[in-house]
Amino acid sequence: MQPLKIYNTLSREKEIFEAINAPHVGLYVCGPTVYNYAHLGNIRTFTSFDILHRYLKKIGYKVRYVRNITDVGHLVGDGDEGEDKIGKMAKLEKLEPMEIVQRYTNDFHEVLQKFNLLPPSIEPTATGHIVEQIETTKTLLDKGMAYESNGSIYFDIEAYNKQGGDYGKLSGRILDDLLTETRDLDGVGEKRSPLDFALWKKASPEHIMRWPSPWGDGFPGWHLECTCMSHKYLGDTFDIHGGGMDLKFPHHECEIAQAKAAHGRAPVRYWMHTNMLTVNGQKMSKSLGNSFLPNELITGNHPLLEQPYSPMTVRFFMLQSQYRSTLDFSNDALKAAQKGYKRMANGLRIIKSMTYPADLNESVDSAILAEIHADIQGCYDGMNDDLNTAVTIASLFSLLKKINQLYTGQLSFEQLGQAGFDALKSNYISFMEDVLGLLEEFPENQDQLIKGMLQLYQDFKANRQYDKVDEIRASFKSMGLLIKDMKTRIDWGYEE
Repeated sequence: MQPLKIYNTLSREKEIFEAINAPHVGLYVCGPTVYNYAHLGNIRTFTSFDILHRYLKKIGYKVRYVRNITDVGHLVGDGDEGEDKIGKMAKLEKLEPMEIVQRYTNDFHEVLQKFNLLPPSIEPTATGHIVEQIETTKTLLDKGMAYESNGSIYFDIEAYNKQGGDYGKLSGRILDDLLTETRDLDGVGEKRSPLDFALWKKASPEHIMRWPSPWGDGFPGWHLECTCMSHKYLGDTFDIHGGGMDLKFPHHECEIAQAKAAHGRAPVRYWMHTNMLTVNGQKMSKSLGNSFLPNELITGNHPLLEQPYSPMTVRFFMLQSQYRSTLDFSNDALKAAQKGYKRMANGLRIIKSMTYPADLNESVDSAILAEIHADIQGCYDGMNDDLNTAVTIASLFSLLKKINQLYTGQLSFEQLGQAGFDALKSNYISFMEDVLGLLEEFPENQDQLIKGMLQLYQDFKANRQYDKVDEIRASFKSMGLLIKDMKTRIDWGYEE
């Protein structure tokens, strides 16, 4: 099997993944700022790292997956000035900030559960690590990498770079160019340089969220929380740090600077970033009126949507593109994904119901067996090539053809043999459910309902009550299902 390769944003190359302390892997992903509902960009990012989490486990690693909740310090505009996003929402809704945090954290968890994302090993919050953030700020002050200004503490980019720092390396930005870009700003306020960023901010009288510190009441800077929490749970240097590409600069750039300045070494070996979402070729944006929430996709309650799309359909749609590719939402693309998902879900249902017959005289067809093993290898090859789920799905469709041929009798169990059948069944189920996280979707008590309806269908057909037969067929069709009249039995499947 080819080794797992990951595109490292820091080196701008695909690199063979080598865990620092194999078989253990430390994975940190920047979580949401919980002041509003989770959006599709969030879901795409967290689904991508859910796939990474699942695949690392599949190939034998023990993963400590840390994904934080930002519940303080993220200011409107993502800079060092302005209102806290959560504090602002709390004022608007006349609630306590932690009520806002709880409401939208609950929503975040509910949405991820709908899309079948595994929970992280640890989900720390910024407010739960104020002590660590104050201590790290003290360390940076002691090392001359930060300075106090009017009760706030700022990281000193110039001092960091003079001591061998490389601020700008991750995002590919040159420090002189960054300084030139900010030269026309009207002063820098409390900062020595416009590139410096807040580690700890003095709280203004109207600021709701505040904590005591050696420098007076204040709150931590947005960038500091991830450095402190990743260090606490994953150590000085850990394996993988992920997030959306919008976080490369300045958030992740600042994380690297803080960690190297505080602990004397690079914090992360592999940096991974997911790409952006578009809608009908345009950037997804509230101002353009083309953004929609995950629940709007599921209900179809949005002017741009022609119909609802199930969570597994949306998940399948996202996985048809590699995580570093731009993902474009459109009704046509979602409808195609719906058909593709249902075909694969049918295969999952069928292969799960199959068992290899006892006392069978095998007559193994080596060519067919070779095709199955090549398709299984293709599933691994896709994942090992920087999590190219599109390639893995293509190989699963090839395996699906064999499942359908076995189901319809075009292919016999004898031709596969016990080993071939077991390989087909176990790998199709494992890659569908364990790696891609794609499950069958059905209403509660569906199996019992369908069994009864099929019996009625059979009885009506035997009694030539074809009007009733047609009614049942239409009923199945309205639920996206179809009835299959086969030579030896009557069965059902998802409408493709």
